[in-house]
Amino acid sequence: MRSHTFGRFTTAILALLSTALSASFTATLASAQNPQSPEFFSALDIFELEWALNPQISPDGQLVVYRRMGFDIMQDKRRGDLWLADVKKKTQRKLSSFEGNESSAVWSPDGARIAYVRSAGEGEGSEIYLHWLAEGQSARVTRLPETPKDLQWSPDGKQLAFVMDVKTDAPKIATRPEKPEGANWSKPPRLTDRMYHERDGSGYLEAAFSHVFVVPADGGTARQISSGNFHHHQPSWTADGSGLIVSGNRAEDWEYDYRNSELYRIALADGETTVITTTDGPDRHPELSPNGKHLAWLGYADKKEAFQVTRLRIADPDGSNVRELLGELDRSVKAIVWSADSSGLYFQYDDKGRTKVAFVSLKDKLKTLADNLGGTSIGRPYAGGSFSVSNSGVVAYTHTRPEYPAEIAIYQRSKVSLITQLNEDLLGQRSLGETREIWWKSSYDQRDIQGWMVLPPDFDPAQKYPLLVENHGGPILNYGERFSPEMQLFAAAGYVVFYPNARGSTSYGEEFANLLYHNYPGQDYDDTMSGVDAMIDQGFIDPEQLYVTGGSAGGIMTAWMIGKSDRFRAAAAIKPVMNWYSKTLNADNWYNYYHTRIPGTPWTNPDDYLRFSPISLVGNVNTPTLVMVGLDDLRTPPSQAKQLYHALKYRKVPTTLVELPGASHFIAKKPSQLIDKIGHILGWFERYR
Repeated sequence: MRSHTFGRFTTAILALLSTALSASFTATLASAQNPQSPEFFSALDIFELEWALNPQISPDGQLVVYRRMGFDIMQDKRRGDLWLADVKKKTQRKLSSFEGNESSAVWSPDGARIAYVRSAGEGEGSEIYLHWLAEGQSARVTRLPETPKDLQWSPDGKQLAFVMDVKTDAPKIATRPEKPEGANWSKPPRLTDRMYHERDGSGYLEAAFSHVFVVPADGGTARQISSGNFHHHQPSWTADGSGLIVSGNRAEDWEYDYRNSELYRIALADGETTVITTTDGPDRHPELSPNGKHLAWLGYADKKEAFQVTRLRIADPDGSNVRELLGELDRSVKAIVWSADSSGLYFQYDDKGRTKVAFVSLKDKLKTLADNLGGTSIGRPYAGGSFSVSNSGVVAYTHTRPEYPAEIAIYQRSKVSLITQLNEDLLGQRSLGETREIWWKSSYDQRDIQGWMVLPPDFDPAQKYPLLVENHGGPILNYGERFSPEMQLFAAAGYVVFYPNARGSTSYGEEFANLLYHNYPGQDYDDTMSGVDAMIDQGFIDPEQLYVTGGSAGGIMTAWMIGKSDRFRAAAAIKPVMNWYSKTLNADNWYNYYHTRIPGTPWTNPDDYLRFSPISLVGNVNTPTLVMVGLDDLRTPPSQAKQLYHALKYRKVPTTLVELPGASHFIAKKPSQLIDKIGHILGWFERYR
């Protein structure tokens, strides 16, 4: 596929890329690959990476349809096609001859058809297609005004349910007079009265509500079954096919009650909507058991804290007789799937930086089945990935290790086997840095803290190496034992890379992640600095060669660390938040921070909003600091990065501002900008190494 779909880069393309890069960046890329060891992972190898997404195993467990992802070097974007892998033969083939984006594949109950979404053509958006396995043919079955998502087959295989946005009118206050013929006036004003009106990576959101539709599986007119000015998500069919269970919030004050959602039953015949749950908190991902006797979903009673573990609940289909499974598992439950015999549910959860697939019976007996799910976050080693289950209990899932991104693995009869090797032709020819786990005690309270190090590919324990600290974002997320091109490129440049899961990280339980409640940044600083000392104690770190970077919350921690310590020779703060007062009134998710992250609001509690802002420490910073941000970042807007840059510039601290045109908060979305990010961090550190 690499040579067929995405194309090997030619000499001319390489020359073009090299010309486009700055001289210092090009030099950094060259230094990231030892000239005596050409097999090291290099920046342009990023364009050759492939990974698997959304593996869906057939009901009989013989085939897996998945989205095979890669980078298009000519269009500078991610692209994915659907492929079919044979579980037993470990062979695969492309689902259709279509060259373009295909996604969201789901098997029909009888395993004879696959419904999926693909781009219908230039300017036509995305549509639902059906693929018939026996005939090997695909056909469009919808003509929709917006992109469909959350596809779900009806139990009898005759209908498909999906979610689609339905536009509504924006507010109107005034009307322009008619302009003269041929006049070139400005665009009309854009009005909104919504709390959530823009999204990072998408920009301004047109006024719309998410509604549930059904369409005949053989094609026809899509029919909207939900109603009202409310959002509806995650439809799940009732066992008899007469209705759908959805997640949403249909309360009058829904816009301000944004942390809450309930489950509703919508009847297909007349759209009658009945509320099922009434918990104050999120109720999501409803799944009805195949025998129709049990409703399962995920949620928690909201205590308005920084983090709470997501729980698994089951009840009768009408919502009565609610009970909780996995009460002793102090980890968030994700992605539930009923077993075919309705005896229990499969699910995934993160534990100490690794993601596992497990099964829980209705008698509340837990059995962990498979490990190392993930590898879909191409950039840094975040959690991610997914799984599916056949009628006989065969599990297909995205499998990763620090040596490769997501492949398709099969769990069957207590054994795990890989059925794809998407990167063997590339990574099998590269010498990668070894990833090792490390634990240490926090100097603040002696808590056990976990992290990892990535060693240079030609590591020699008798030598001394510079240490590059890479702080994760979130901050309530986790890093782990997963493939990361960023970490590998840092290691290939001769650094020992250290990435910690300080307090606030997930996968260690509710109490640990919630330590940042009204306390961020806080003692996560002490955890990280203690980790730096633990790394130095390994004996192969030069204590005079310390560097620090991180993005988003990692950028916050980077700015916080150099505001409290002069131990680092250089820093790179990527898309940081410097000022919580302005962040929480400017970002796309501005209202999510009030009360839970910091007490009160900026206007009721300005002292804490300043106390937890890295800008309050900027007068202490002496470390040469690179500042980077995407110009289209709506999550941590460019004004945040500029506050750090301008303050350091005013104080004559060595600094440079790197602005990435067109980049959102997800800088790694475009592979060239992922390379830009890594190259500028390395180039900056090289100045002070």
